[in-house]
Amino acid sequence: MTHPIKIGIIGCGNVMIGPYMSLIQKLDYQGQVKVVAACDPVADKRRFVQQKFGIPRTTANYQEIIEANDIELVLVLTSMPQHGPLAQAALEAGKHVLVEKPMAVTLPEAARLVELAKTSPGYLVCAPHIILSPTYRTMLKRIRRGDIGRVVSARALYGWAGPWWGQWFYQPGGGSLFDLGVYNVTSLTGLLGPAQRVMAMTGVAIPERVVDGEPMQVQAEDNAHLLLDFGESVFAVVTTGFTLQKYRCPAIELYGTQGTLQMMGDDWDPEGYELWQNDVGAWQVYEETDPNWPWTDGLRHLVECIQTKTPPLITPEHAYHVLEIMLKVQESGRDGREKIIDSRFTLPELDPASTSEAGHLVHDRSY
Repeated sequence: MTHPIKIGIIGCGNVMIGPYMSLIQKLDYQGQVKVVAACDPVADKRRFVQQKFGIPRTTANYQEIIEANDIELVLVLTSMPQHGPLAQAALEAGKHVLVEKPMAVTLPEAARLVELAKTSPGYLVCAPHIILSPTYRTMLKRIRRGDIGRVVSARALYGWAGPWWGQWFYQPGGGSLFDLGVYNVTSLTGLLGPAQRVMAMTGVAIPERVVDGEPMQVQAEDNAHLLLDFGESVFAVVTTGFTLQKYRCPAIELYGTQGTLQMMGDDWDPEGYELWQNDVGAWQVYEETDPNWPWTDGLRHLVECIQTKTPPLITPEHAYHVLEIMLKVQESGRDGREKIIDSRFTLPELDPASTSEAGHLVHDRSY
């Protein structure tokens, strides 16, 4: 038995209270983790999480989390502009770090994190964690072994009407790309490899919103269409925004020379996948094998990596590549020009837990 990994949390908002604490409580019950401290500048939030979750101590000063000798793993769950500086400080202190998406809001900040992660004793895991889902891994395996031939075209979509809390979502350093599009860009680059150039249309479609009960002017893009070039005439398109009320279509569509592969649901919450192969001549529908798979699963993965001293499958280089794409999408949306993507990353190898195929064939249909 390994000792519980002691966690300090920076940011006690909705993401911490709901999704992350739900997973943390399960890991705590299993003896894997223990939250020893939490930080938030808002006193009411500190009191709430201390009472609700029994966290031993709380603070308004993030340095107390980063410098604490009894904390091994720091969760950065703050607003986006704070991600880079806080993750950097925690890595410099020798902590393991999980930072919510995006890893930073500027490339220089992200580059420092990539370099620090190479030398720091702590691991760095950057959200989103979608490459860990069983459905995603099965789709990647099918692509790699050529089940639909060579993928030449792809489409991804994720959006909703937008948050009514947190004005920073609509201010510089926020926006639908960083909050939503990051999932699709991570998915497509994970499945197809690094992108080489981008073009985009972006803008503010709803210039005024009511957030936290107050009217505000929207400054960050809330509507975006991205075109990605992966080289050798392999293209993909992403549709994202705080402008989609509802939709009923696959999250990811991959079109190969011998078939089609589609992820149902959202890429952060898969509902199985569908496979068309020309030599079969029917849609093969595979149900979701783990409907309760949490999009916070990077925490479980990071804890396991710390305990086994195994580098995480989620790499800072991939997160950096995704951030570069999103920043250059913003540039392209403003000047209408294509942008070259300079960074590259290596796709992760599937670990033994993913060698079996996820999903049970529900039925075939020929239409």
